[in-house]
Amino acid sequence: MIAALALIAGCASMDGVAPNASPREASALATQRTLQDVPVSDRAWPARDWWKALQDPQLDALIDEALRDSPTLAVAAARTRRAMAAADTAAASLLPRIDASGSSTRERFSENGLTPPPLGGSTRTVNQLQATLSWEIDFWGKNRAAYDAAIGLARASAVDADAARLALSTSVAQAYVQMQRAYLQRDVAATTLTERERIYELTRDRNAAGLDSRLELKQAESALPAMREAILALDERIALARNEIAALLGAGPDRGLAIERPAGVALASIALPTTLPAELIGRRPDVIAQRLRIEAASRDIASAKAQFYPNVNLVGFVGLQALGGANLLAAASGMFGAGPAFTLPIFDAGRLRANLADKDADYDIAVERYNQMLADAMRDVVDQIASFRSVAAQREQQRVALATTRDAYDLALLRYREGLGNYLQVLSAEQPLLDQQRLDADLRARELELSINLVRALGGGYELPPTIGALSR
Repeated sequence: MIAALALIAGCASMDGVAPNASPREASALATQRTLQDVPVSDRAWPARDWWKALQDPQLDALIDEALRDSPTLAVAAARTRRAMAAADTAAASLLPRIDASGSSTRERFSENGLTPPPLGGSTRTVNQLQATLSWEIDFWGKNRAAYDAAIGLARASAVDADAARLALSTSVAQAYVQMQRAYLQRDVAATTLTERERIYELTRDRNAAGLDSRLELKQAESALPAMREAILALDERIALARNEIAALLGAGPDRGLAIERPAGVALASIALPTTLPAELIGRRPDVIAQRLRIEAASRDIASAKAQFYPNVNLVGFVGLQALGGANLLAAASGMFGAGPAFTLPIFDAGRLRANLADKDADYDIAVERYNQMLADAMRDVVDQIASFRSVAAQREQQRVALATTRDAYDLALLRYREGLGNYLQVLSAEQPLLDQQRLDADLRARELELSINLVRALGGGYELPPTIGALSR
């Protein structure tokens, strides 16, 4: 009989409705030429507590606090619990359902109705106790596929929580580096201010001796407020970085006031894993979560296809019914019934085909998002490598330029002190030196930023749980 019903259900056809997209392989992303000169190592994958390589106990404590107290991670955890609750709801459809009900109704029976006299025309109380069992027999796997889809989305949500953990830890570290950058720049400004104060004192002495005019004296004096202004601006950046870190921790701004000057150093020299890009899809939580969504979308398609076939339910009930309460519990008041029920989709005006097409489109969207995410993930890694190369080259040139401008400035200052040069020469030599000192501070901070960015691009030490790996294969 079931086979006959399935044949009749062919009236609701799913022919011609199918997804169009297919996931790409990571091996299709060619990187050999781009990464041919990059050092590789089997140990290049970051550790889960990667921030400890920065060798800054204060940063360790800040990230640990963020991972423990941040509302962002609490939201991610709540989303995972919500997804698991949805999976539990889907699981309930796989099992029978039993309900109990009771009623006591005061009723006047019609004299002209189906109930004959002497009940017809009388007013009686009808009491009823009943237990009902209903079970949708999942012949075609509709409910099982819906449950598998819900489980897949719950696992994706759990991986999203790991992605949020990575994003939070790297955000705290980047804000910390920005504060360190501001401190380094402030050191440059403070040193420059000290130098300018000494030059002002020298110019004042030279003016008193008649060697410099009031013009040189005013020029030397006007350079002091400008550098003090720069120091104040950098103090503002430090304060804003503290506030940002405090907010990332889920704390108030007073928490930021307790953050001291960073002492971190750059991570180890840059290297890439030997298995990149083959294992990248199993190391980045955002990519893994999207792959799980593809699996869930495929199960949604299976569930939508199963809706084209007959739906078979088994229904049964047992209970007691009596007029009045005296005989309600007597054996003669018993009633029961059982039997199958089915629904057969013959003509639904295209509802089932439209639903299947919708699930196919969801699958295509999930696949293409995954494909783009995979390309973006590889680009993310390559971007950090390209920037590392650029910063390394800039550092080499900057060291030479810094030494050269320092020599030029020292020579100009010496000539000024000996009365062989003028203040304009000192100013001309100071600006290139100041630029190079600022660039030195900026490049030191950028090395840290790029180290953190590469950690994030490589997944931040995330490892694929076995249960998720089994689902995704």
